[in-house]
Amino acid sequence: MTPNTERTVFPRLVLAGLSGGAGKTIVSLGLARAWADAGLRVKPFKKGPDYIDATWLGLAARNPCTNLDPGLMERDPLAALFLEKAQGADISLVEGNRGLFDGKDVTGSCSTAELARTLRAPVALVIDCTKMTRTVAAIVQGCASFEPDIALAGVILNRTAGERHRSLLRRAIEEYTDVTVLGALPKLKQNPIPERHMGLWSDRELDGDSDAALGELGRTMADCLDLERLRDEAGSAPVLPRPDVDIWPRPEPGPKPAIGYVHDAALWFYYPENLEALERAGARLVRLSLLDDAPWPELHGLYLGGGFPETLAERLAANQARREAVRGLVFAGLPVYAECGGFMYLCERLEYEGRSWPMAGVFPLETGFCERPQGLGYTEAEVREQTPFFEVGDIVRGHEFHYSRCVRPGGAESLRFALRMLRGNGMLDGRDGLRSQRTHAGYNHIFALGTPQWAPNFVRAARAYMLQTSGEDE
Repeated sequence: MTPNTERTVFPRLVLAGLSGGAGKTIVSLGLARAWADAGLRVKPFKKGPDYIDATWLGLAARNPCTNLDPGLMERDPLAALFLEKAQGADISLVEGNRGLFDGKDVTGSCSTAELARTLRAPVALVIDCTKMTRTVAAIVQGCASFEPDIALAGVILNRTAGERHRSLLRRAIEEYTDVTVLGALPKLKQNPIPERHMGLWSDRELDGDSDAALGELGRTMADCLDLERLRDEAGSAPVLPRPDVDIWPRPEPGPKPAIGYVHDAALWFYYPENLEALERAGARLVRLSLLDDAPWPELHGLYLGGGFPETLAERLAANQARREAVRGLVFAGLPVYAECGGFMYLCERLEYEGRSWPMAGVFPLETGFCERPQGLGYTEAEVREQTPFFEVGDIVRGHEFHYSRCVRPGGAESLRFALRMLRGNGMLDGRDGLRSQRTHAGYNHIFALGTPQWAPNFVRAARAYMLQTSGEDE
């Protein structure tokens, strides 16, 4: 099948649910794989903030996933990002989050519905039909009329109990609504991709063949969904005007500093757009690991993303040489930016499942794992102290999702925080962004295209360190 190269045509479909847990992620993964197996070049997108589902979507589609987050980007830059990344694809599949109309407030700002409006994309709605028959028609009719400017392409009936159940559901929807049933899925005997405290397991930790699990999901969707009708609905999306905005930083004159980023089984929560923004701003990126003994090259900056350091705490602690090397880089003045899991690694200790493990020891704190989330949702913070990454007075928007909390030891009163949280929990007492030398570390995650000063500032600081350590003047 020949890929679509027409620059003005962007077949696209948003896949949404009635709520979190409706099954839209499993359907999105299976649909992306089914279309890819049918010979289509599928471009996946994930309505953020999200790292885990986005990674799985990229594996399912055999094409990297891009995050689209109306909470962290304005409408025009968001549309421009979509149009850039959808180029050359036969079809774009956008997985929403939570319920279709659920946003930050009662008006539904930043909802999946708002994203669908921005993209002018039709919506396929996944409904968990467990223990429900005729009521499904009332739900479908309500969703179809709740926000009339949302183009509801149809519904996918999920977790149905059998042929009789599926027949009743279809007949009720056909009798009482004008909405198309795009397919009906049985209850899966076993979730092929198990979940845990922060969502799906990563493909790095899943026992067995993750590609085989995705292949099985693809075959299930091909058997149970009307793939051609879904593709036709995606193709019905109108022309999306191209906003006249620049979304990427431009490099400044000077040498390319080497910025390392740890990407291994412990830390792997990175928006690809953050890494791309650093490259476009002039950095040379170097992929690193905290778990092996491979020597690191000369670095001029270090980016420690989020992830699951708690589940690999024993291995992180065992690599004493790496812990000491990272601490040495911080105290040598290397610009270091650490988010969530990366911040946890920079603390003195990490407690998980009743055991406490030594970490890099940059900050006199211990992080302890909790059963419930300690921070969840969009954040907004004011910069109160200058860092290499932000100016005093900047408003930094991001998100947090962590089950760990800071344990305040003696001496913590001397800690310096760059951020005062206006929205969100942060680290301690409504503060976040711990400072040490040229290091900024905290629970807050940022999206580079929604925080446009971050990547150029990071590269600028790394270049200054490069020139300083080489004995050159800027």
